Amino acid sequence: MNQILVASAFLIVMFSLGFSNLSFGQGVQTSGGVNVEGSWYLGEGLKDGDYFEYSLCQLDLHDCAPITLKMWVKGLVQHGTEKLWDTEVVIIDGNKIIKGSMGLGDTAPEPITFDEPLHDYAIAFKSSLSWLSAFATGNPHDLIHGPKEFKDAAWGKIGAIGGAQLIPLRAEKIYTPAGSVDTIVVGWYSGNNNEIWISDGFPFPVKALTYAWITTGVAPVMFQFELQKYQEHVVNDPFISVESTVSKTDLLKCATDFYEYTSGRQSTNTHTMMIQYNYSPKVPIEGCFIDWKINFMNKYNDVQFVDQVHYDIWVVDNDGKRLRSYAEDIGRADLFNGFGQAHVLLPIKEKAGLVHYIIFVHGTGSEIDVPDASMGGYAAIDVQIAENPLLAGLDGNTPSIPAWIKNNAGWWKEGKIDDNSFVQGIQYLIKQGIMKIPPTSQGASSADNSIPAWIKNNAGWWAEGSIDDNSFIQGIQFLIQEGIMKIQQPSSTPKSGYQPETPFG
Repeated sequence: MNQILVASAFLIVMFSLGFSNLSFGQGVQTSGGVNVEGSWYLGEGLKDGDYFEYSLCQLDLHDCAPITLKMWVKGLVQHGTEKLWDTEVVIIDGNKIIKGSMGLGDTAPEPITFDEPLHDYAIAFKSSLSWLSAFATGNPHDLIHGPKEFKDAAWGKIGAIGGAQLIPLRAEKIYTPAGSVDTIVVGWYSGNNNEIWISDGFPFPVKALTYAWITTGVAPVMFQFELQKYQEHVVNDPFISVESTVSKTDLLKCATDFYEYTSGRQSTNTHTMMIQYNYSPKVPIEGCFIDWKINFMNKYNDVQFVDQVHYDIWVVDNDGKRLRSYAEDIGRADLFNGFGQAHVLLPIKEKAGLVHYIIFVHGTGSEIDVPDASMGGYAAIDVQIAENPLLAGLDGNTPSIPAWIKNNAGWWKEGKIDDNSFVQGIQYLIKQGIMKIPPTSQGASSADNSIPAWIKNNAGWWAEGSIDDNSFIQGIQFLIQEGIMKIQQPSSTPKSGYQPETPFG
């Protein structure tokens, strides 16, 4: 487990004692208290074998695109001078599965250590699901940050949103996918009612809906979550058969840090707004990621952002027909950005060559409403994608070689068929796509086109099962590189003069 310390909390929180019933701003409630006995703190009742599943979104994580967070608490372990809850975690983020471990604090179960692939999710966890640790922890000797009574007039003051009080609002029975729960609602007002549902004796909040603090426009959701499943006394690892898909990035040697960006700006085809874009790396690689930073700007003012944007990133063909929607890839109708500054880490599913990306704006308006299409339009950006020689052999590109070819290889080794017959058979299989060969540069023919003896030995060993498919394929690659075997390569040159006039379909 990487020993990575979460550097700072999501909000700067200020506390004061001796609250009064002062009011401010439109008669907003500034003191509360619920006539229910009991108290609560983050981590209350947490124990070995607890299993949680949450649906969760957080503003800084894909603009609040929803993820699923699954946690299994294995138990307390010693970490330096403190104890941490050793927790196995699985994240389902669109079509990605990320599996790893977190160390949650003992006094407040927020991420203290975590595996590197979980970095962004640990930050989202801290700034949403464990956010109330800034007010209520399990330290009974801490008069400010200790357990909080439901009858208290207020739990603290939130300095980051103009001094609003976090107060107990009401008792409420709610219904979640995990079942019905008796809760206390705590919240604050920041132009919107922000509410978090907690339950006496339950370690984490059950539900939340909060909004970002902005001075103009409609506030986007800051974080939202809901309990999907809860089990106690889980002894066996529930994730033992789960495999992480994030490791594919490592296998393909994909960049994870992005530095050099290609920048540009263009008006939408409808001239409703200006789109500024930056993407990295300068030459993205197939099977990896392209990091997009997109600003939606006022067409008359190049420093004023357009907010409340419903948008998507498409890939279209040379005729403008849509081939792919990123929003659909992650199970959404569109993407939403409240501030006009979007950041998307987009997986590259397309083959090497020129790829036509479309930044498509459905319109503007609040996240829950149908967007105003009068502000819609698109900008087209062509990006050259480089070939990744490591892509073959992973996932669905795994070399698929029929068993009968092994018989041919064995006969060839034994001299029952000649070199030409063997080579012609391999050529046919490659051309038909039956045998998958990683991209290989073809060499010029030489005077001696005889096949080396070690290739025949390889073929014989492969037929016997002594070496694997990849070792056999390396021999085939050698024949291609030396010009002994000629394979016709399909052209990947795109049509010229592409104009994305109608990127629909």
